[in-house]
Amino acid sequence: MHEWQVCVIAALVLLGAEMPDHLPAPSCDPDNGGVTLPDGFCAVVAADQVGAPRHLVVTPTGDLFVALESGRMGRGGILALRDTTGDGKADVRESFGTQGGTGIALGRGGLYFSTASTVYRYRMRAAGLMPLGDPDVIVKDLPAGGHSARNLALSADGRWLFVNVGSPSNSCQEKDRSLESPGKDPCPELETRAGVWRFDASRTNQSQGDGKRYATGIRNAVGLALDPAGQLWATQHGRDQLGQNWPKLYTLEQSAEKPSEELFPLNEGDDFGWPYCYHDIELGRLVLAPEYGGDGRKVDRCRDKKEPAVAFPAHWAPDGLVFYTGTQFPARYRGGAFIAFHGSWNRAPLPQQGYRVTFVPFKDGKPLGTSETFADGFWHENGTGPQHRPVGVAQGPDGSLYITDDAAGRIWRVMYKGR
Repeated sequence: MHEWQVCVIAALVLLGAEMPDHLPAPSCDPDNGGVTLPDGFCAVVAADQVGAPRHLVVTPTGDLFVALESGRMGRGGILALRDTTGDGKADVRESFGTQGGTGIALGRGGLYFSTASTVYRYRMRAAGLMPLGDPDVIVKDLPAGGHSARNLALSADGRWLFVNVGSPSNSCQEKDRSLESPGKDPCPELETRAGVWRFDASRTNQSQGDGKRYATGIRNAVGLALDPAGQLWATQHGRDQLGQNWPKLYTLEQSAEKPSEELFPLNEGDDFGWPYCYHDIELGRLVLAPEYGGDGRKVDRCRDKKEPAVAFPAHWAPDGLVFYTGTQFPARYRGGAFIAFHGSWNRAPLPQQGYRVTFVPFKDGKPLGTSETFADGFWHENGTGPQHRPVGVAQGPDGSLYITDDAAGRIWRVMYKGR
């Protein structure tokens, strides 16, 4: 896309014009950038070796803003990418901010970005890649430690900002991740952690107490997104170490397969049961955690907790979530959810799994109860070739799907070319 095209599109957006999603697509890489896709799909590497990209957003003009985690892969902050030639590869790169983070959201008020303790808002110029100045602090002093991803979602009207605040522990034990240590009851973490908080998206310098605990009992909801009807959905990372901490109740093989990873709608006041409950994919229901007297089958206090809409294999680590609203992909994808799984670290003695992007078809706003692998080949058990771990997923204005990888610093653009 040339600079004049960017300006024209930006003007159309400002005038309220609807963006088409059938613009000419660039050519794909011969090997799809190393990933495998369903028939008719292909991919181009939009950017490579960019650090540790986490979640991302795509503007109506096709520019990318990417949250970067700081550490061994490089500095944090926000990466801005633009393709001015139309070949699908970003040839303009800008960056701003230095703190590492994972959450990012684009609204009428600007670009929101979160670190482990703070949510910022950058004022942006139309079709600009750099902010107009220093950011506003929207939320400050969020509790740190433990699960630090403060990923974000904005309500459909832009009024509310939703923030994930994951738990600091595995299962709220008196001694975290320790052999047969009982759970704290009630779990004090639930007052400020293990849930999704709602804040005024336009108000500055809020503390956690200024917001509202919108939903609770969620160990770590790294994926947050609205469906086409404006309903908020989340993914949940299930707990670890059932077998390691409770060997009298679970084998290590059972621990590798339990508990489920989850996808569910979020409504005000919902309680999904952590740390008292976990979802057993074999039994198809929530059961009581061993820290609170569970034996692997007992339900007890979990009867009134919210069950997931879809359950996935254990320890796959669902990170990114987006609902597809474009028309570039075949009609069956419309309204469905793409989920990026970061991959497991604790499925031993079974093989590690995950490291893929999965598609969940929806009908009338509800999942059909099935899921399928959409993009694979990111991680190689034998270690040959670069190792990739999907994190963020986002839809472009032309209906393309973008996928980030924080292991090798790559960003793909997936397109449908037809069978």
